[in-house]
Amino acid sequence: MNDPLKKILSPIKELQNIRGIALPIGLEFLQLVITGPPGAGKSYYINQIGGWPNEGYIDLTQNNWWKNQSLVYRPREIHLGLPFAGMAEALTVFDKDYLDCQPRPALEPSRIKIPPAGSGLFATNWRDRYIFEFLIPDPEVVLSQRQARQSQGYFPVDDNLSLEMVEQQVAIYREVALYMHRAGIHVYIRKGLNNPPMRINEHNATNVPPWAIIARPTRPSLKTLAGWKWLVGLRTPAAWLTLSNEIRRLQGSSRIAHDGKAFDMLLGEYRLRFSPEITLGVSKKAVKKNWLIHLPEDCHATAMNGFARIRVGDTVDIGRASKELDEIFHFPKDVGKRHLTVTNHRGDLVLTPLDEIHGVRLVRRENFDLRERLPAVRYNTLVKIKKLFGGAISLLPPSTALELLRSVNTLLENEPYRIQDQDGRPGGLIELPALTPPVIVGDLHAQVDNLLKILSENCLLDCLASNAVKLIILGDAVHSEIAGEMENMDSSILMMDLILRLKLQFPANVFYIRGNHDSFDPQLSKGGISQGLLMRNRLLELRDSDYVQAMERFYDLLPYVALSTSYIVCHAGPPRTAASREDIINIRRYPELAHDLTTSRLQLANTLASGYTKGDIKRFRTALGLGKGARFIVGHTPLDPFGSFWKKAGTIKGHHILYSAHKEGPGIFIVINNKFVPLSYPAEPLTKIINRLRLPYPR
Repeated sequence: MNDPLKKILSPIKELQNIRGIALPIGLEFLQLVITGPPGAGKSYYINQIGGWPNEGYIDLTQNNWWKNQSLVYRPREIHLGLPFAGMAEALTVFDKDYLDCQPRPALEPSRIKIPPAGSGLFATNWRDRYIFEFLIPDPEVVLSQRQARQSQGYFPVDDNLSLEMVEQQVAIYREVALYMHRAGIHVYIRKGLNNPPMRINEHNATNVPPWAIIARPTRPSLKTLAGWKWLVGLRTPAAWLTLSNEIRRLQGSSRIAHDGKAFDMLLGEYRLRFSPEITLGVSKKAVKKNWLIHLPEDCHATAMNGFARIRVGDTVDIGRASKELDEIFHFPKDVGKRHLTVTNHRGDLVLTPLDEIHGVRLVRRENFDLRERLPAVRYNTLVKIKKLFGGAISLLPPSTALELLRSVNTLLENEPYRIQDQDGRPGGLIELPALTPPVIVGDLHAQVDNLLKILSENCLLDCLASNAVKLIILGDAVHSEIAGEMENMDSSILMMDLILRLKLQFPANVFYIRGNHDSFDPQLSKGGISQGLLMRNRLLELRDSDYVQAMERFYDLLPYVALSTSYIVCHAGPPRTAASREDIINIRRYPELAHDLTTSRLQLANTLASGYTKGDIKRFRTALGLGKGARFIVGHTPLDPFGSFWKKAGTIKGHHILYSAHKEGPGIFIVINNKFVPLSYPAEPLTKIINRLRLPYPR
């Protein structure tokens, strides 16, 4: 079974010894909660460190499980009640109801409740209350330990013991650990008591839990100002730093207020810019005081820039050792491997220099408050979007919509970079030039504002106009997946109006790949709602049968795969059987191949359900004449509800899953210096904002 934690675990270097066990330095003893599969050695561990001897149980599907009485006494061994497909109530992995199922049901992590982070003076940050250590030895070790203890007495959980059972239980705990980590809960992994604790370093993430790298400072006395600052929530006392247009060197840990102003940071002679992330049209209560790290140069019409986000509560290591940041910024050698750490504490930045040789210098960039002024560049981009779509972002009149759709269908008959099939029709494959980088967008599922956000950022429209990038949308732009919106087809129709406008405006630079929702099939449903049929009926109501017929032709004309020398993209996954390049081109003759490319899902570690594997991806690359370094990027399966992208999905190198329909904002992939870099944007109600735009730009 695939291990989702493989290759993303990093040893925690700063350790303390508590009763013979190595634990992270920043961890407080009474924060510790021990969990893991049966037979992992949890009880022995608790006895070794002198924790509470009785086992506890929490149901992760229940609201307020973080207030459960079992968690009052710590450190303690805790069994987890987990949600499984088809099971209304949570089960442990040793419950009879779970073990008796054949095949055993898949985990449904989306039903796990996430504790609140807490904000404000008197709110409790429940995510900081606990640190979960997942004790997860390899399955063979667990099996050996469970077989050894059978001689000590009867253990009901060991009935019908097999390696297959242990592998599934271990796989489930690995998946739960990764899910909780992504949700912002403090998690680390240990394979055994003689093994070091390891933190999850997914995607070579920049975010590092503070307790995993530095010790928490001693609480200052309440007789001092620092003590009172600590009391009201400043956990890392640091001197306030007021920036000006004069460069100054950072001396020790310093705190910069979130005042809506940007500043530049010099690492040696290398310059980065820190800007508060200001979202438009969001209520003050909902504003998240995140910061962006980016290059001082603005984007331009020939290239898109990367950036990194520091969310509230994040601690970021800046330096050449941070692979994710180094891929974006390509640090020179005068930037240290770990040059400094930056913590976003409730919007304020706490900076701690680590490289004394080159140091850290800061300077104010501009003195105007971005919270009060919309930069001209952003305003002009929104104006361009409004002009591109011919005015207000709203459903087109029936006659205009039909004319647009027919024009796009005519274009698709001879689409640029499209190879014709044996019948002289547009084939299923698009071969794009290697020198033009792609911008890849996952499933949008009727989130119109997400598409507008993507178009309004990073000079994308200018890059499309100058032929500097190729925009590839991986299908399924229609049919909302949000509860309460699944039956509303107007947003789906508007989404397609916008995409058709884009295709007509940039015929050689915008491509739409067919997904499983790009159909009127009555069997196409979500949550029991026949969305394909609802879409067809709504189009008949708003427009007419000619439009429905033209849309069916549009679906038939769509490609299934796009590739270049460095990547392959499709909606869902590779074919499960051998398929050649010619088969993809002549896909109308192979309906099973079309079905695989639009409906396949990755085989998960904790279920016996079939799905595509690493071998299928390798065979697909080879069949298309690409090397093992070519990225394989798909949508369709939003496995991570806390983010838009999953790099190295299924621990398969070069395999990424992208989802762009999150209500919190979309994600995309861009290419910087031949590296595929994920970017995520916050949600903004851009439909309303663009429709309210006043011209000219207010000075």
